[in-house]
Amino acid sequence: MLIKEDKPFIIAEMSGNHNQSLERAMKIVEAAAETGVDAIKLQTYTPDTMTIDKDTDEFFIADKDSLWQGESLYNLYKKAYTPWEWQEKIFRHAEELGLICFSTPFDDTSVDFLEGIGCPIYKIASFENIDLPLIRKVAKTGKPIIASTGMASVAELDEMVRTAKENGCEDLTLLKCTSSYPATPEGTNLRTIPHMKELFNCKVGLSDHTLGIGAAVASIALGSTVVEKHFTLSRADGGVDSAFSLEPEEMKLLVRECNTAYQALGEVRYNTQAQEQKSLQFRRSLYIVEDMKKGDVLTKKNLRSIRPGLGLPPKYYERLLGKKVNKDIVKGTAVSWDII
Repeated sequence: MLIKEDKPFIIAEMSGNHNQSLERAMKIVEAAAETGVDAIKLQTYTPDTMTIDKDTDEFFIADKDSLWQGESLYNLYKKAYTPWEWQEKIFRHAEELGLICFSTPFDDTSVDFLEGIGCPIYKIASFENIDLPLIRKVAKTGKPIIASTGMASVAELDEMVRTAKENGCEDLTLLKCTSSYPATPEGTNLRTIPHMKELFNCKVGLSDHTLGIGAAVASIALGSTVVEKHFTLSRADGGVDSAFSLEPEEMKLLVRECNTAYQALGEVRYNTQAQEQKSLQFRRSLYIVEDMKKGDVLTKKNLRSIRPGLGLPPKYYERLLGKKVNKDIVKGTAVSWDII
């Protein structure tokens, strides 16, 4: 199994942030390796496998709130796609640096191509999670599948999961995803993650398009074992996905804090832990706070609950008031039953 569950599996998504430069793509791989992520992911398509070359009607992005307003779908994919002749070079370079490199296919030809260069994992994008023929094709490779769930209904996800499993997928991870760019924290709905894990009986995670790392780190507490985040060398350099991508120092922080969150989950445990033993002395306990003679009575003036914690617990305070001491006691003596 490539994705182990002894720590979060963190994926840096290159997407189109190479800005059509192989040199920049290689630098993104190198920067990703330095951040401590487990994997870097590409996307495998061409403009012609995604759409047709038309810049009117539904093939043109007119939405003023879109990062890509004013682009045709064809030209957007032309800017964003990773040339196929680069991909094996990127795969091998990542492997040399200790990273798992894999990709998102978008049609049959891309699956065949990726099989030819030894893609070890397949990612299904949110927009393709209803493409059951594609799911079937990928599942038949026998490779692990990580699938984003953006926009999908429970019924659609059930179809996808059944299709994957019935066609040979034995290692499936579903990623909670909000297909908005960028996504808002309030629209992320992380509580879906444990529900999805129980509903579909599979591993779960988060494909995160929010700004920053807060949502990703929080997802660990809800059961995420995989976190995917877009990655760039610098947002200032521009690019189709740069606005919601992390820079190297931010990705380092994401890796560190996700691992910290995972370690902090621990197990259900009460009582004193080994690392707390030295702290027991700083609990409150009962002490004699004035010099006393044999036969003197314990009062609120000479008996107090203070730190450190070497005397009887404070719960015995009322019970001891009015009792007499059986010997002379100096101020600062921890109360024990043998002085009563």
